[in-house]
Amino acid sequence: MRRRSALSLLGAVPSLGRPARLTIRSIEFVRLEGRYETVAGTDRQYQVQPNHVYEELRPKVYRDNPGSKTMSPVAATYLKIGTAEGVEGLYGPIDKEAAIVVDQQLKTFLTGKDALAGETLWDQLYRMNRHSSRGHYMMAISAVDNALWDARGRYYETPVYRLLGGPTRKAVEAYGSCLGFSVQPEAVRTKCAELKSLGYRHQKWFIAYGPGDGLEGMSKNVELVRVLRETLGDTTEIMFDAFMGWDVNYAIRWAKQVEQYRPRWIEEAFAQEKIESFAALRRATSIPVATGEHFYSRWQAHDYLKAGAISVVQADPEWCGGVSELVRICSVASLFDAQVIPHGHSVHAALHVVASQSPMTCPLVEFLITKMRSYYHFEKHPPRPVNGKIELSERPGFGIELDAAKVEKQSSGLAYR
Repeated sequence: MRRRSALSLLGAVPSLGRPARLTIRSIEFVRLEGRYETVAGTDRQYQVQPNHVYEELRPKVYRDNPGSKTMSPVAATYLKIGTAEGVEGLYGPIDKEAAIVVDQQLKTFLTGKDALAGETLWDQLYRMNRHSSRGHYMMAISAVDNALWDARGRYYETPVYRLLGGPTRKAVEAYGSCLGFSVQPEAVRTKCAELKSLGYRHQKWFIAYGPGDGLEGMSKNVELVRVLRETLGDTTEIMFDAFMGWDVNYAIRWAKQVEQYRPRWIEEAFAQEKIESFAALRRATSIPVATGEHFYSRWQAHDYLKAGAISVVQADPEWCGGVSELVRICSVASLFDAQVIPHGHSVHAALHVVASQSPMTCPLVEFLITKMRSYYHFEKHPPRPVNGKIELSERPGFGIELDAAKVEKQSSGLAYR
């Protein structure tokens, strides 16, 4: 009798004020436009690009040239999934390329489906298209998956990280990602010391020079590492991003000269398809090798880890298949004692996954300091590090709430029409 009673109680759970399913009724796009204050002539440092091997495509040496404050335009598109039961899921900002695929290829299929059936929907969307394993289609799956996780969080009235089994900590440590900051030595000394005083124990700087810049460029790349280590001392981790702008010989030559400064990693030195170049670099240096922002599934991550090519997986939940796939990638990485530190294209999804995982597997999130000044402009509660850490919120879902006071223009639909 006791066992039957217990089963009856379990079976009664869906009736406690919640429907047993959430039927997807609408998929909409919310486009917001406004303005934010910025300072002209600062924080526009370029990073090395693959095309910089061509002299005519290589920019001149950058220096900040501060001007006056100005109001710059900002826009963002959010995906909103509505259900017949009144529960909504909201996620963004999302890339326009992903939004187009959602609108043209996924919306009709999703209408009428159960928003609570996350595994089924992810698998069905993945199987729908022969090109699903790469690019914009997987980015579209990511947007839908993240919005559905938000809907489930709102349905259960709990944050996504709790649905994933977390939290494993009260706050998640962020590393300061320094895209846009000048790499001139005097500017680097000032900025890195400022970030350290703000509590960032990890800083990532973006390499400005590559093979096309010759020995002078190599010398500047080495000097950047030296200046950071000498300024920050031994208690701050330093990382570097080369954004596919090098080849393996150049990378090894740089690594041999900077190993003494103990970088935390060298990121994306080559294009993502060059798995053997990553493996060769990892064999040649003690510096950990990182990549993965352009991984689009657990299978790509597994190929890299099996080849011994990387120590840090940087899969991006906006691009790799959403929260659902990033969690699977974490499981794969843990088998190899590799860490997953998601690429910081956005923060919401990455923060909730990291917060739910072991700190051994997921110790950090990326916080792109200059980008995040405006990226979440339209939100009431944008994620912000305090003393280098982002506190976890108890708001349901991802806790996204739009701020009407910052919106100058709002529209629905997509601009390509």
